[in-house]
Amino acid sequence: MLKSYRELKVWEKSYRLCVKIYRVTRKFPLEEKYVLTSQIRKSALSIPSNIAEGYGRKTKADYVRILYIAYGSVCELDTQLLIAGDLNYIQKNLGNDLNQDISEVEIMLKALIRSLDKKHIS
Repeated sequence: MLKSYRELKVWEKSYRLCVKIYRVTRKFPLEEKYVLTSQIRKSALSIPSNIAEGYGRKTKADYVRILYIAYGSVCELDTQLLIAGDLNYIQKNLGNDLNQDISEVEIMLKALIRSLDKKHIS
């Protein structure tokens, strides 16, 4: 049994992704500060935050429900980064690295959900 959510590899990976996203979005145009930058950061922050919150819940059902919220944030972040890339706010190679990180978090999160819930996402 894990002692803390911090021992979850998906939490660790999503935490590092969030920090990376904050650093990348510092370079976005100032006019995006309250729009795309803010939305991307919220999505990225939501992933490890919800994993941690779910871990702290009393029931498995609550944990799984909150993991699904984290999964939704992964999908949201992926979409927002595609938009940022198409607007040339992110260099292509950096965008590819972020997409790889997002894919890894998505796979890990699906596996965690699958391990906890019989009605899992495919």
